[in-house]
Amino acid sequence: MRLRTECPPAARAWTVELRCQTGELVLVCRQCPHSGRQVTAESARSAALAHLARHARGDLRALHLRTCQCHERGCRWHRRHRGCAGSIRLLLACERGGRVWRLADACSACAVATTQASVVPDTVLVELPCPPSARPHRARRSRGPGERVRVSEMLSYLAVALPADASPEARVLALQCALRMNASMRVQLPAGLLRSLGIDAAQVSRELERAGWLSVMDSPRAAGIAAQLLDATLLAQAPARPDRRRAADWALRNGCPARAGAADPGLQLLGVYLTVHGDPSSGNGSRECDWIKRDCGMPDQALPGALDQLKGSGVLKGWRICPDSGDMHWILASEQE
Repeated sequence: MRLRTECPPAARAWTVELRCQTGELVLVCRQCPHSGRQVTAESARSAALAHLARHARGDLRALHLRTCQCHERGCRWHRRHRGCAGSIRLLLACERGGRVWRLADACSACAVATTQASVVPDTVLVELPCPPSARPHRARRSRGPGERVRVSEMLSYLAVALPADASPEARVLALQCALRMNASMRVQLPAGLLRSLGIDAAQVSRELERAGWLSVMDSPRAAGIAAQLLDATLLAQAPARPDRRRAADWALRNGCPARAGAADPGLQLLGVYLTVHGDPSSGNGSRECDWIKRDCGMPDQALPGALDQLKGSGVLKGWRICPDSGDMHWILASEQE
């Protein structure tokens, strides 16, 4: 019976050298027969490490099949020590001031005795880098107040910043602009968003221009509008723009014509106002009528009719005005968030 002699496994040791040839820097690999590509001085180190990593990834094997390559060569890569011992790990070593780079399996004792060297974790080679689209995204934590509070505070501010006779359309557009602006106080509103608001963007933007609140940079067109806001007080908002944009989207969803039951911007604005001032859990809300009419820009005689329309469309479950105090109490039909 003939015994089969097992061939020794290939050595897990790779070396690259950076050589100067005719004034150029060339990367040469001692294991690659046709190596010798030109590199720049800035990228030489990265190119050398990337080349070594490709060799190691192409020769992955179980830990019990790996041996100390330093010991196989008579331990010529380091000072003398008591002998090989410990687990086998990949060791990256640098020689000749960065001209030579070596990646090889070495035991713990040889790794400690080798100068200008460091152990490379196996996970660096096993786990290939994922493309940006495949990387798991950590959930971003919101900063500052929530959507309800942001919208409520902005409506209260716009009631003071805009003229008292500003139309509901202008207040709806100003709310979206104020919450979506960037650090340069510029805002880009796409056409789809403007259609969701159900307003005439050209007419409303001219009204806000006459009020000195914004300046249109691009005339309203099929792609939307771009504007520069002129109210410097808006820079005092919390700086987290993603949170402000989330609040703007929240106001858009809760004030859309389908929810308000009509395309009337006054109803949209009133529906959002009552939602942000209602209790999220019970739906109950209470506010002075004068404050509601001021913040929504609504005439005295228009409020009862608007409330009846919101009740008929399912936004409100009920409402009443206390004749003694002038407070209005309402109940939201359902949670709006």
